[in-house]
Amino acid sequence: MTAPVIARLDPVKLRENAYFALRDAFTRGAFAPGDTLSLRTLADQLGVSMTPVREAVRRLVAEGALVDTPSRTLMVPAFDAARARDLKAARLALEHLVLDRAMDRIDADGIARLEQVLVRADDGPHALPDLVANHEFHFTLYRYSESEVLLPLVEALWLQYGAYLNLIINRPQAGLIAEHAHHHDIVAALKSGDRAAAHVALEADVSRSFHFLIPEG
Repeated sequence: MTAPVIARLDPVKLRENAYFALRDAFTRGAFAPGDTLSLRTLADQLGVSMTPVREAVRRLVAEGALVDTPSRTLMVPAFDAARARDLKAARLALEHLVLDRAMDRIDADGIARLEQVLVRADDGPHALPDLVANHEFHFTLYRYSESEVLLPLVEALWLQYGAYLNLIINRPQAGLIAEHAHHHDIVAALKSGDRAAAHVALEADVSRSFHFLIPEG
């Protein structure tokens, strides 16, 4: 397996930074279901000692991104179709709620920020990677909900979903998707204040990736 790219850390606030760096890697699909991880390898990649990595890993185990097996091996949970269906249902339920709250609060400047993410995602050789742009788009929007309860729950679901995202992005069919088509639809709906259209676009955006994992029929 090719080693995932994880940014090295500044020596200040190592514990928190180690956690956020690893959480970011999981959320963006750096690890696949069934991968086994070494504390030493993670520490070397982050450029820190084992202690902050060990503490970060404990948090990731508690949040469902990793499993501490009876043999003490750290493993990304194996693919499970029933779990994928639950993740899809949970994401749709919570993200619809967050979208509603964000639509109540977002202004013209906020919509412009979303448009700028999409511009940067289509900037030729300087474009944001699709997974980075996808995450930035959704959470730029969702932060307008200002929900201290819902946002952490959505982040936790994305963290668990990240390994499944790894499966999707490595399938040939994934390259055929117009990555940001539904994002443009969401922006258009925000501009017109069309709440129903925004929800339709969000559901299409979330659901299409799950079709690769749990095809209907």
